[in-house]
Amino acid sequence: MPKVLVSDKLSETAVQIFRDRGIEVDFMPDLGKDKEKLAGLIGQYDGLAIRSATKVTEKLLESADNLKVIGRAGIGVDNVDIPAASKKGVIVMNTPFGNSVTTAEHAIALMFAVARQLPEASTSTHAGKWEKNRFMGVELFNKTLGLIGAGNIGSIVADRALGLKMKVLAYDPFLSEERAQQLGVKKVELDDLLGRADFITMHVPLTDKTRNILSRENIAKTKKGVRIVNAARGGLIDEEALAEALQSGHVAGAALDVFATEPATDSPLFNLPNVVVTPHLGASTTEAQENVALQVAEQMSDYLLTGAVSNALNMPSVTAEEAKIMGPWIKLAGHLGGFIGQMTDEPIKSINVTYDGVVSEMNLNALNASVIAGVMKVSNPEVNMVSAPAIAKDRGIQLATTRQEAAGVYDGYIKVTVITDQRERSIAGTVFSDGKPRFIQIRGINVDAEIGAHMLYTRNKDVPGVIGALGSTLGELGVNIANFQLGRTSSGEDAIAILYLDEPMSDEALAALDKTGKFLQARALQFEV
Repeated sequence: MPKVLVSDKLSETAVQIFRDRGIEVDFMPDLGKDKEKLAGLIGQYDGLAIRSATKVTEKLLESADNLKVIGRAGIGVDNVDIPAASKKGVIVMNTPFGNSVTTAEHAIALMFAVARQLPEASTSTHAGKWEKNRFMGVELFNKTLGLIGAGNIGSIVADRALGLKMKVLAYDPFLSEERAQQLGVKKVELDDLLGRADFITMHVPLTDKTRNILSRENIAKTKKGVRIVNAARGGLIDEEALAEALQSGHVAGAALDVFATEPATDSPLFNLPNVVVTPHLGASTTEAQENVALQVAEQMSDYLLTGAVSNALNMPSVTAEEAKIMGPWIKLAGHLGGFIGQMTDEPIKSINVTYDGVVSEMNLNALNASVIAGVMKVSNPEVNMVSAPAIAKDRGIQLATTRQEAAGVYDGYIKVTVITDQRERSIAGTVFSDGKPRFIQIRGINVDAEIGAHMLYTRNKDVPGVIGALGSTLGELGVNIANFQLGRTSSGEDAIAILYLDEPMSDEALAALDKTGKFLQARALQFEV
């Protein structure tokens, strides 16, 4: 009988699900706070159900000799060392959509609170004052809301805002015009949104591209009197710059549920007038907590009893029978999507996938999910194979697949083509008999490229001196090339190179290549291998 430990607070109903499914469960809701005791007990369990209090570190996993699955009741997995879990062979699951409505509602509540100065008015009235004239608010009616991020939560906020008769602008590089029309919002660039919005709400993950997206410079671009709401992730706003903008009067108010450092015991935003702050309550409703708890119990039970994998962050969602055969192809599909995602900066309209030969007979849903997840992880690191198709659908990205019999020298291959308003980009790959995925065609040019963690892609005209410039430039900067593959259409025409590097490609090295004048394009790539 499988054995599960619940080390954080889960509802009794969720705990009972394990028991009803025939799984032995130990419910110790405060154990997650005691690292040493948890490490001493974890070795006897097949599953670990957690919220945010339990920290699953590499050190803890060293003691988890029997652990097979970790289930996080919620979306955030910052408290789980996923790479360490993967190396240990432990599946990490989350519940990506259980608290979307709750988080969206909290953003709307914060917007109301800052518009009408509700916390300050409440405090004043509790103190026996009656300062009716002090708290002059503004209506939401007919105001312009600017959404930074129009994914699952952002689209719910848009729907509620439209119900309040607000005008809604949306900045999201991956939002298509078709999806924007479906949502009833106007797709705009960030500068346009900043200059027009009366209220701005944040609905994006924290990535290198979104970190401090409301920087000092961008806050200065906002409309005077704007009110800013962040119930998404800490680190999206330069808190020091926002405090200064509030003090100067440029920003009329702000409401934050998340902070760059949490728990937030000190902040430049604290104690400023018309600043509403809450302690990361976005998912804190009875309904949301119950939903994610029940969902994680069902997912973990399914895996431990049948081998079915749902909402896994580090493993394809396939049956146990399929996993052995499909594993290398799923990895290839993710690499192909990852290549396209890292090469594409504009919104994607459609993804077309061709499955040739042996791979065309496999579970295409899992393969498609791996392709989409690979494409979208560049902008949303939290995406997984289960959530990726739904997110792509929400953004209006069309998916088309084609099966065909073996049509070339390979037993099978996958070709991914992405279409945007500006261009069409394609890449193909196969799995060799050794189980290793390889790129075999890029931009219609044949190559044979092993896939490594750190890679460099270049494009140029096939003229003398290019290879020499590439080698000498990288050599001078101490960049070691582990593998080097070339391809071209014909002499003097388009040519590409794929390099497998020992270390990540630096911005300095990319700039040095650009200065040679030899390359039409040079892009550093990263893959999880």
